[in-house]
Amino acid sequence: MKKGINQWSFPADMSAAACIRLARRAGFDGIELALAETGELSVQSSAEQIAELARIADGEGIEISSLASGLGWSYGLTSPSKTNRDKAIDIVKRQLDVAAQLKADTILVVPGAVGVDFIPDYEVTEYDVAYDNALEALKGLAGEAEACRVSIGVENVWNKFLLSPLEMRGFIDSIGSDYVGAYLDIGNTVLTGYPEHWIKILNKRIKKVHFKDYRRNGAGLSAFVDLLAGDVDYPLVMSKLEQIGYAGYVIAEMIPPYKHYPEQIVYNTSGAMDAILGRTTERAESV
Repeated sequence: MKKGINQWSFPADMSAAACIRLARRAGFDGIELALAETGELSVQSSAEQIAELARIADGEGIEISSLASGLGWSYGLTSPSKTNRDKAIDIVKRQLDVAAQLKADTILVVPGAVGVDFIPDYEVTEYDVAYDNALEALKGLAGEAEACRVSIGVENVWNKFLLSPLEMRGFIDSIGSDYVGAYLDIGNTVLTGYPEHWIKILNKRIKKVHFKDYRRNGAGLSAFVDLLAGDVDYPLVMSKLEQIGYAGYVIAEMIPPYKHYPEQIVYNTSGAMDAILGRTTERAESV
């Protein structure tokens, strides 16, 4: 498996180019960039700006593993508002286009939500309405994904939607496209389940994997901790990923970065992932 890190793990004011360079210095094989609404890498970015980031990554010898976006929290494929839903669809189309330009093979899609506890005054959508809207939108987007040769990874997030691996499996199978699958976030499963169950059930539907860690006796978002500091059984997770033949990127998503010396989390995460992936053992044996 390859070792990656998500751009959200870096200081918010750090440029994408600087994130790419730091990720390489810290020993990552790839970086997952993030598409915003405005700014350096956004839905408004020109082809020249996107090409420059691809050039920088090539020069550093690091892959752009995938392209994330948090815009699904604001513009949901689940939304009862057609205006909002159409905006969400346009964003996913743009994300696919940018990913193709960056030579990334997968985009991370937050499909929207039934409800969100950690966003004040977030609109609640009836579950069946959310399900039908997201399903219809992704069926329509599957053709766009295939045309771009970029997969859509629907992430399991704290959105009160697609709450179990069985439901996620059925949802993906209903779309019926090899270009739409799951973006499995290991840490996000721990509040209500077990990541090893998600891996077994989703199996070949998994397009990409996020590594996070979580303490069950914690509270809310503050219970997310550094890799190997929580309750995720990473030896078991690795065993299950190997059993299903997953050989792609595992990508750390560390939110938020440290308050002080925020770059250090990138190096600490790289070391923890080396341990999880067995790379520390490989280095020791080569000495």
